Amino acid sequence: MVDVLIIGAGGAGLTAALSAKAMGASVLVAGKAQPTNSQTSMAQGGINAALGNVGEDSVASHIADTIKSAHHLCDPDMVETMCTRAPETIAWLESIGVPFSRTPTAKIAQRQLGGAMHKRACYSQDYTGLKILHTLYDSCLKEGIDFLEEHYLLNLITTTQEDPKLPPVTKGATLLERATGEVIQIDAKAVVLATGGYTSIYHGFTTNAFGSTGDGLCAVARAGGMLSDIEFVQFHPTALRHASILVSESARGEGGYLVNDKGERFVNELLPRDIVARAIYAQISAGKSVFLDIRHLGEEKLMELLPQEVHLCRLHEGVDPVTELIPIKPVAHYAMGGIDVDRRLEVQGIQGCYAAGECSNAKVHGANRLGGNSLLEIVAFGKIAGENAATAAREKPDEPAGDTQLKQDRAFVAACLEQDGEINFYEKRDMIGELFYHNAGIVRNASALETACSTIRTIRRELPNMRLGDKSRPHNTNLIDFLEFANALELGEMLLEGALLRKESRGAHYRADFPEQNDAQYDAHTCYRKEKDSLSLEFERNYT
Repeated sequence: MVDVLIIGAGGAGLTAALSAKAMGASVLVAGKAQPTNSQTSMAQGGINAALGNVGEDSVASHIADTIKSAHHLCDPDMVETMCTRAPETIAWLESIGVPFSRTPTAKIAQRQLGGAMHKRACYSQDYTGLKILHTLYDSCLKEGIDFLEEHYLLNLITTTQEDPKLPPVTKGATLLERATGEVIQIDAKAVVLATGGYTSIYHGFTTNAFGSTGDGLCAVARAGGMLSDIEFVQFHPTALRHASILVSESARGEGGYLVNDKGERFVNELLPRDIVARAIYAQISAGKSVFLDIRHLGEEKLMELLPQEVHLCRLHEGVDPVTELIPIKPVAHYAMGGIDVDRRLEVQGIQGCYAAGECSNAKVHGANRLGGNSLLEIVAFGKIAGENAATAAREKPDEPAGDTQLKQDRAFVAACLEQDGEINFYEKRDMIGELFYHNAGIVRNASALETACSTIRTIRRELPNMRLGDKSRPHNTNLIDFLEFANALELGEMLLEGALLRKESRGAHYRADFPEQNDAQYDAHTCYRKEKDSLSLEFERNYT
């Protein structure tokens, strides 16, 4: 039995592992891919902290910008915790070796991102997330932290308590070992989920990897935990038009322009992401093409500050941003909703289970995440989750979990491998990605959402009739893709239900049929609970 089992090897998981290890806990990190293959590496622009290295700034200003961007759908205490911890978070990252870019006076360089009043984002060229992730991983290796690579999360293991009013207790998790295809069980005194977001629902129209399907969220929902705000999905204004690959907000932060095919600038490039994304979408809907123009920055500055953006444009779009306009479109980028947690980052409805990073809804991003806060959250809150998990583990006896969940999951995987239906789920995945982008995307309305909801329910009923061409167990990516697809369908239905229920426009959730923000009725979080085979939704605003 391990003290703390961490599921997910991105920035939040690795930070939690380091903090739990520092508390004296035995730690195991399990990830469904290689440790540095996570969405953290795609966070290019920077990590927020009110250091004031480039002009004036303050923690109070950082807090105000975050709350404003969130459209007040946040817990002010959690926002304060995150922003107040930001300077010490940067200091810690610097102490373990993150190679931040520097000012001429050797201070950490900072740039302005959308929605920020000041130059606040600390950066490492445009590789910030990647440099943080690799440094965290190196630190984990130095600390002797154990890793279980290429193990896919199936379910949490929980036990009920004697008092029926108390939530179930986490005892570990079941995972699918990709190399062998066998289902294994890891017993743990505490679990930290750091499994990432769910924007791969928008397959083909997202900056995220195929595996961002909300596996941790679905495991929590099946175990009786609560999810919240699933309808809030942020669309990044600038992705390459054909490849949907992210062009970092740092390009606009360094002075890039947004122009249409007539060369006209039509929006302030540094407004919050929801406003900029809708402005671009309106241009495209009117039949115009939209471009990012960074030519005026000059090749020397581009190669110094934005080398990755230059490379990505040349490789995936066939344009040279030094001399050419970059064709772009807004695509799904970040999930503000997730596993509902309290102020200790413990999952609401499951004792001894914690969540950090994009899979977690810690009530700091609200309706629209402020650029630069995602990397801050995974480190600042990853540390808190790891510490609290280690403390909880210290107070628990060595009582192994039973094998009930293990037997169920082994039978489930065996049944999946026996499926031999006529439906190709890959075709359904592509169709759903386009459906969600157009019907539950940047601009929404009741008719489009209801059409998507009807479609998604039909496809969920068809799951038993879907074909798995690969019946073998070792390295079966076909099986993993199917399990991820099933999770994406479940979260997709939740997203649509929440978007239909929230009859207002707030941040990234924009209803053309209800274009105004309605604080009187909807200034609350959408909370999702699974009750047997039904879904319960209600609005709550209780912070603990």
